[in-house]
Order: sequence, then C-alpha cells, then structure tokens
Amino acid sequence: MNPSPSTAPQLVLAQDLLTLLRTTTTEPRPDEQLEALALAVAADLPVLLWGEPGIGKTAALTQLADTLELPLTTVIASVHEPSDFSGLPILGDDPEVRGVPMAPPQWAVELVRAGKGLLFLDELSTATPAVQAALLRVVLERRVGTLQLPPGVRIVAAANPRASAADGWELSPPLANRFVHLHWVHDREVVVRGLGGVWPRAELPHLVPELLPDAVALARRTVTGFLSARPTLIHRLPTTETRRGGAWPSPRSWEAALTLLAFGTAAAVSRDVLALLVRGAVGDGPGLELLAHMDRLDLPDPEILLADPARAELPERGDLRQAALEAVVAAVGARPERPRWEAAWAVLVRALETGTPDLLVAPATTLAALRRDDWDVPDTMERLAGVIGIARGADRSVERVATAAGARQ
Repeated sequence: MNPSPSTAPQLVLAQDLLTLLRTTTTEPRPDEQLEALALAVAADLPVLLWGEPGIGKTAALTQLADTLELPLTTVIASVHEPSDFSGLPILGDDPEVRGVPMAPPQWAVELVRAGKGLLFLDELSTATPAVQAALLRVVLERRVGTLQLPPGVRIVAAANPRASAADGWELSPPLANRFVHLHWVHDREVVVRGLGGVWPRAELPHLVPELLPDAVALARRTVTGFLSARPTLIHRLPTTETRRGGAWPSPRSWEAALTLLAFGTAAAVSRDVLALLVRGAVGDGPGLELLAHMDRLDLPDPEILLADPARAELPERGDLRQAALEAVVAAVGARPERPRWEAAWAVLVRALETGTPDLLVAPATTLAALRRDDWDVPDTMERLAGVIGIARGADRSVERVATAAGARQ
C-alpha cells in the first residue's frame, strides 16, 4: 500500500527534525576522564570503561573516534559466540596436510581492510566466561582467528557493574588484567552543555619531542625503583572474585603502568589524570604508592639545600614541601654537626618566607630535639620561635630553644 501524499512529507519532515537534533558541535573543555582515555588510546593499551547504563560511555567513544578520524566498529560481546572471536573452522581440500583454518568474522576483515579503526567491545560484563576466554587473544595479541589486526587498530571496551548488568558476570582475572580500567562518571555541566548541543572535544595528548627520552628514563626509574622496594607488589592476585575482575598488579599491568607514566610525562598531563591511569592499570593501592614514590624522586637533594639555604628551591605543593623539609632534618640527624644544624634552621626560614608556616611545626620540632647542649641558638631561630611555640606536645628541648630565642628579642 503506497503512503498517502499527506503522510510522506511528514516523515521527511520528521527525519529533518531528527537530523537537527543529532547535529552537535564540540568545544575544548578540561575533562580528566576523557583526557585519560585519549592518552591510553594513544599509548595503544586496551581500555575498559566501567559505568552505570546510560552514563555516556558509548557517546564518548563515538566522539573520540570522530576526533581521531578512526572508523568505529562496535561489537556487542554478550550476543556473540566464542567462535566469533576465535574464528570459525573451515575445512579445505586436504585438512590432514593443510590443517583447518579459522575464518575471522566480517567485522575483523573490514578492520584489516581499513588498516585502522577503533574496536569497541561493548557490554563486556554480560559476556559468558567462554566468550571472555575467546577475547583474550583479541585483546592481548590483536588476533581474530588467523587474522592479525593492524597496528592502527585500538581497542576499548565498556562494562556495567555486575549489579547493574543484565545477567552479568564478573570478568575473568586473565581478561581483566589486560585492560586499563577507567571508572566513567557523568559530569553535570558536561551533560547540560551536551544536551544543549556542545560536547567536550576529545584530543590526543600533545607529546613534546624533547621530553621523550627523559620521560622513558623517568618511567623506568620510577617503576623499577618502586618494585625493588616493594617486591611483594610485583604480582598480587586479589582474594575476592569482584576485585579480580578489576585492576590489580602483575608484571603485565606494571608494564602498562610504565607505558602510561612515560606517555603522561611526555605529554605533561596533570597528576589527577596520571593517577586515573596508573590506578586503572595496577589498582588503587599500588597505584597511589607508585605516585608517592615518584614524588619522592622529584624532591630536592637535602645536602644541596643545606649547602646554600638562602637559595633553596622548595616544592610548591604542600605535601612535597613538608617531605623535603623532613628530608633535610633527617640528613642532619644522620650526621649531626653544628654548622649543618644551623643550616637546617636557615632552610626552615627560607620555607617560612616562601610558604605557609603550618608545615614547619613538625620538622622544627624534630630539628630542635637534635640540639646539643653546647650549641648556641642561631639568630634564625628568632623568626621561628612563634612557629615552634605552637607545636603541641613539644619536648623540653623545643621549649628551651623557644625560650632562648625569646630572650634575645
């Protein structure tokens, strides 16, 4: 039955209206999770986005593919059979001699034909254990049947927490350990702007050529130094099924963390973005410990600070500044000499001139306790007497120093 003349134009108008609704633009906007996703994709590491249904994971992937000019291939893992990833056996003329080749699915053939693309494995947490096992080679080796995916293909997956997934399964530990896990949450302002027609623009990190060698050296020094000090974290399989389906430390995931550190350093990303990526590779606890270790590597040498207190360059971040001051005091404690003790007070004065006095209480208290009876109170103590006086539970040595400094005023 042909549509009436009055019906057809209405459908055309409806399509025009839908086209207008779907036409959006993008804008540069700080978005830490989108920046972390783009960096992991640039580093050619498989990424797994965790988030509640309808939170915008698929939309973010679509926008990222458009920005990177990569064809997006979406594969719903839960509706496929294991053979769709491992390949379908095809019998030839002489299988005893030639063997039985495994024919890849059409989507894999099209990716190879394009030479590049963004493979989006959606609803991973609803895929059966058999399908998850078949995905292992796809994610790690980039092989589908006998077909090798080209280097220009990037892999991103998405999953809902088991409580939110229809017939959900926990991810198997071997599959989970192959991903960088990013927990996707919605930003109210991003959603409002997006519904208004303007979404944040996903961009690849801007790598600085001059920083590449130093970035690799720093990443290697950080990870190897940390694991030398914490060897029990080289491989730690979680005890619960749920945690095994997330990020946890193994030699494979530490290699991913090293790669992310190098890329993040070369791109000069923020610490928050770097934290999302490192924690997504090796887990929250080990990731935060690694970042703290990296911070300590950037601390100034306490001996350099003691050698020229007047020109001491102290970190601006409060936690790093306090760590640097505590390192100075520890250096004096390791080799207590009067000139070094006085130089340490000069470093504390320098810290007072360039930052908040609250950070001086603990190191000043410890430094005062190192005073020998035959050491006079230095003139620099006069400026610090008030700071030391507010320390709670200060020992008698601190009280004597503060009293002596007050008597000289």
